[in-house]
Amino acid sequence: MIRKVIAEEASGPEWFKSSYSDSSDGNDCVEVAARPSLVLVRDSKERSGPRLGFAPSVWAAFVGHASRG
Repeated sequence: MIRKVIAEEASGPEWFKSSYSDSSDGNDCVEVAARPSLVLVRDSKERSGPRLGFAPSVWAAFVGHASRG
């Protein structure tokens, strides 16, 4: 996955747009922010909306599985 940095508040997490979410609509994406003990995922169209949180090991297994498929 190629990380594209998304600007946000300095105190907030550093969000990256997933290169796997690239479509004809630039807003049709998933963004990810990695913390030491949590990986956050959100819809790029709803930046202030709900976020999913995953343990880093669970996220790594998901990304590893997605890249094999």
